Amino acid sequence: MDKTGLIIIGHGSKLPHSKENVEQLAEILKKRAAFETVEISFMVKNKPTIPEAIEKLAEKGVTKIVLVPAFLAPGVHTTQEIPEMIEMKEKEPLLKERGIKLVYGEPLGSDERIAEIIEEKAFKALGQEAHETSVTDAYSIPASNKIIQTSMSLIRQELVDSLENTPANHVPVIERVVHTTADPEFAKLLVISEKAVEAGVSAIKAGAKIVTDVKMVKAGINEARVKRFGGKVLSYISDERAVKLAHDQSLTRSAAAMRLAVKDGLNGAIVLIGNAPTAAFELAEAVRKGLAKPALIVAVPVGYVGAAESKEAVAGLPTPFVIVKGRKGGSTIAVAVFNALLNTTEQEAKV
Repeated sequence: MDKTGLIIIGHGSKLPHSKENVEQLAEILKKRAAFETVEISFMVKNKPTIPEAIEKLAEKGVTKIVLVPAFLAPGVHTTQEIPEMIEMKEKEPLLKERGIKLVYGEPLGSDERIAEIIEEKAFKALGQEAHETSVTDAYSIPASNKIIQTSMSLIRQELVDSLENTPANHVPVIERVVHTTADPEFAKLLVISEKAVEAGVSAIKAGAKIVTDVKMVKAGINEARVKRFGGKVLSYISDERAVKLAHDQSLTRSAAAMRLAVKDGLNGAIVLIGNAPTAAFELAEAVRKGLAKPALIVAVPVGYVGAAESKEAVAGLPTPFVIVKGRKGGSTIAVAVFNALLNTTEQEAKV
């Protein structure tokens, strides 16, 4: 994306904080380095205007300009007024003659990452830390217990043959994954190495680091429950050091984040990889070189490119592991595996 420029579109206000927020957002995006050039623009009150920002980027030699409105939902501003200000019909042919493509993006929408921010702001207003309450998933909500119990009863009936020779302490993990995915096939695809459950439970009891490849996995873990054992949940994916490392060494962000996690220390940690095969490859290489000795690796990335191979790389390590064979997987499965281990730990410790 070295020839693509990004323009953030704000509404604009006579109050200075409105412009300052957009400027700060632009600075964050510049540091993330996904786009070489990031500019701001405003509908009203503030400068530069949207046409001015487009021209500023055009003069910088970009070949594509993408404009994203910093608005929460589609409305009159985003569907009518901003496109008119951009003058798509008039400007697009002129820019095309200069070798520049103009692209208009969607508003922010109802994204899970925004929900996470709203939750954080709400807890802050209450004078609490995010996830400080004891409830983070349906398994902890009394009103959901009956539904969950019924679901588990149906799952156990369906898996009775598959689980016949399965170690007893593996069963809760498998059931949790099948419940999360509503797919009994995962009972066959899930591979839990010998001593993996014991290693995970022992690490949680010892207050181990829990390191996730992406924020989606981190968001699914109740950090307050982990903290009761002295542990903490970390993700390096948005760490500025990881962003710079990815840019400087032409790595994926996930691989750079895992390399940084290894540098900070993963001995005795639980590593949860639910999204990125490159993170799993990076971790496997670090373990082979003796740079990291995690207590447990949960590697369940999903995808057509590298996912199956990265999980096999983890399965070839001496480290206890949980993987899903093949291309299937995902962040929700990594969360399900960990939360099953956390439940087992609490039951044993009676926390």
